[in-house]
Amino acid sequence: MKVLASFARRLSLFAVAAVLCVGSFFLSAAPASAQTVAIKMGADNGMLAFEPSTIEIQAGDTVQWVNNKLAPHNVVVEGQPELSHKDLAFSPGETFEATFSEPGTYTYYCEPHRGAGMVGKIVVQ
Repeated sequence: MKVLASFARRLSLFAVAAVLCVGSFFLSAAPASAQTVAIKMGADNGMLAFEPSTIEIQAGDTVQWVNNKLAPHNVVVEGQPELSHKDLAFSPGETFEATFSEPGTYTYYCEPHRGAGMVGKIVVQ
């Protein structure tokens, strides 16, 4: 009986130590850092499109739009003037950014090329 009680006590101490060890790992793990995701304005093949046209990001991530082909381009996020960049980008490689803090689905477009179907979607988790 003493052997069984000693074994049970050691097992419970081991379980407590394991929980403390695993718990300290989670407490000391670095939090995920925000990412920057690039979207091309103008597809590589010359089409009037955002590339990629749909992305999924996490709240706090930043989207960077990069002028790629057939300028001028801009970005208007529907209902979100603070996330929009209405100035036109003419030079290849010209960029602008917006950080998306709130979860939701955001639709955006290029004002000069919206009629040609240059629209995109950002899903923020």
